[in-house]
Amino acid sequence: MPEFTLKIRRFLPESGEAPYWQDYTVDLEGHRSVLEGILTAKADQDGTIGIRCSCRAAICGSCGVRINGRAALACKTHLEEALEASESEDGEIVVEPMGNMPVIKDLIVDMDAVHWKKIQRVTPWLLPEGDPPEREYVVPHEAMVDVTQSMACIQCGACVSDCLSMEVDPDFIGPAALAKAYRFVGDPRDGQHSERLNDLAEDPAGIYDCTHCFNCIEACPKGVAPMNQIMRLRRAAGDDYEINDRNNGNRHERAFTSLIRDNGLLWEAELLPRSYGGDSFFGKFAPAAGLELVDSLPSITRAVLRRKVTPMGALKPHKIPKEDLAQVQQIYEKIESQDDRFELNLYIVGEEVEGDTEVAVETEGSSA
Repeated sequence: MPEFTLKIRRFLPESGEAPYWQDYTVDLEGHRSVLEGILTAKADQDGTIGIRCSCRAAICGSCGVRINGRAALACKTHLEEALEASESEDGEIVVEPMGNMPVIKDLIVDMDAVHWKKIQRVTPWLLPEGDPPEREYVVPHEAMVDVTQSMACIQCGACVSDCLSMEVDPDFIGPAALAKAYRFVGDPRDGQHSERLNDLAEDPAGIYDCTHCFNCIEACPKGVAPMNQIMRLRRAAGDDYEINDRNNGNRHERAFTSLIRDNGLLWEAELLPRSYGGDSFFGKFAPAAGLELVDSLPSITRAVLRRKVTPMGALKPHKIPKEDLAQVQQIYEKIESQDDRFELNLYIVGEEVEGDTEVAVETEGSSA
């Protein structure tokens, strides 16, 4: 039987000592899970190892940890797969607690302090308008398909653990909570769509605080793709409800996409004035753009001194060859010519089998 070495990050608060690493070697088949490896070490070698677990079937989300530096469910990760992905020089499987949350003991983090606090922030329940119907709410099939991906979340916290925006700004509402928010924004039974979106758009740590790092998509064990849900919240806020937030998020996105359409490349020197000027009377010479430019001068100065950018290079328009630009603009024309924005995340195909209906569900990324 093969041997696997688990390098577990230990933290015993009662000892008063700093966290440290400890190795455990277990004899298990390669198809066994990392969770089984940890529980075997706990049962046979060290009963003080702390880890949460329950179902062992990737349903409850309790056993979220970082394996080889990436968030994952310990019960869903096979030992042989973890060893293959390990970058340890000694061939160890490195297991540590999830990030962006306080550590209580060993691999156990305080979910209440961060994850659940942020879930509560988005009002995670329906807020219907008017009196309830006499019998039941009848929801269109397409509407429920639309929110099914968000509903698949098991609240494991993996996306929160690997969110780079939360590392920089701990106040960021976070991918799990914002994916939960879309579950209700996309539900026709909820009567507070505008209020929810306005709240999330106006919050400096809201939907425009996401930096599109894709870590939450890679970390999610259930294909919820939280970043996709955040982008859909942005589309709904900006396009459907025309919310121009105080964070300038919506205008910034429009400026970004218009520069790509016009030039084929992002022109940073034009991005700021176009974002803050927008469609105002002053255009890109709006006072807000000037104030923002003044605030940005220290960063610009450092970039020039470090030769990351030259004054002429920044001011000179950035454009790609005409033939390439024409292809970029064709993409814009094709998307903008569509009557409706297609964003369904799940495709459900029903096939009748001997009088019964067999339903197959395939997860896809949303097309914004």
